[in-house]
Amino acid sequence: MSSECYGKNSWPELVGCEGKVAKATIEQENPAVTAVVLLEGSIVTADFLCTRVRVWVDCNGTVTKVPTIG
Repeated sequence: MSSECYGKNSWPELVGCEGKVAKATIEQENPAVTAVVLLEGSIVTADFLCTRVRVWVDCNGTVTKVPTIG
């Protein structure tokens, strides 16, 4: 599905970064998306949006999964 979305759609280089930094980087590199920082284990909807990137962080605010559009 991400091939239908505009611009960069995955940020593997941000794993291990601080969530706030990852959010700013993602939104700078792809202005068509809004990054949302979420604590691991949070309940989210299963819908797919080309305008959303979920940034999963641990209790220390560190990115734990590759942020991708969806």
